[in-house]
Amino acid sequence: MVETFDADWLALREPFDAASRSVALARRLSAALPARPRILDLGAGTGNMFRWLAPIIDRAQAWTFVDADAGLLEYAFEETADWAEDEGYAVTGSSVAGREALLVHTIGGAWRVEARVIDLAAAPEILPLAAVDAVVCSALLDLVSAQWLERLTSVLRTPFFACLTVDGRDAFLPRHPLDRTVLRAFRRDQGRDKGFGPALGPRAPQALHAMLAARGFMMASAVSDWRIPATDITMLDELVHSHAHVTARQLPAQRAAIAAWRRTRLRQAGRGRLAIRIGHRDSLALPTRE
Repeated sequence: MVETFDADWLALREPFDAASRSVALARRLSAALPARPRILDLGAGTGNMFRWLAPIIDRAQAWTFVDADAGLLEYAFEETADWAEDEGYAVTGSSVAGREALLVHTIGGAWRVEARVIDLAAAPEILPLAAVDAVVCSALLDLVSAQWLERLTSVLRTPFFACLTVDGRDAFLPRHPLDRTVLRAFRRDQGRDKGFGPALGPRAPQALHAMLAARGFMMASAVSDWRIPATDITMLDELVHSHAHVTARQLPAQRAAIAAWRRTRLRQAGRGRLAIRIGHRDSLALPTRE
């Protein structure tokens, strides 16, 4: 079973995602797409990627959200409708061949969104890849195994845009003597099985580049780090707690030291003296034309 994520966590991270993704790569993707592109969003969750990328494409477009969690996809429609109305767009619904869709009406044309519940871990080959002009994902590839990514890249024929893949360049500032232990344990945890087999974790950007470059795709990438400033106490607290929890699970003999690290970091966050960088990379793959 694929590991799923809580809607509250996805909502908390959305503004950091939006601030970090590469607009330059998104514009290159948009330029490579047809007049009315059809886009497949893998692991769409609450529709975070659509709400960021659709305005950059800024013309008529059709999206298919794919996720294993039907509840998240339902929430994605609600969040996207609310977001679109807040942006001043008219929102309507439609049904084609029994599939419910959301229509966001903009000056440049309608943005159509439908959802499909698919267990991504089952088989990348069953995805409707032949019916789309691009495949996108966000915060997904570090969760999958090398074998799964190999299977996906072997059937890709369209542009592929993967955002916010962790690359291991995390840092807590100011530094603490236990940071290296905590970050090393966290990276090990990123490699555990999330439902796709042993996860690539921080090795995912390099693996994707190698696999698609070998298949003739033109590759481009950009740093897309989260930079959590001292003023964002809620996210700072969340990241401190999650890192401490994972480290304690990995290193039970060091629970006391880890608890002390957590208390120090939370105290620093409360006093406006902590900042965190979470290293990510965005990757764009464009098929070469013969």
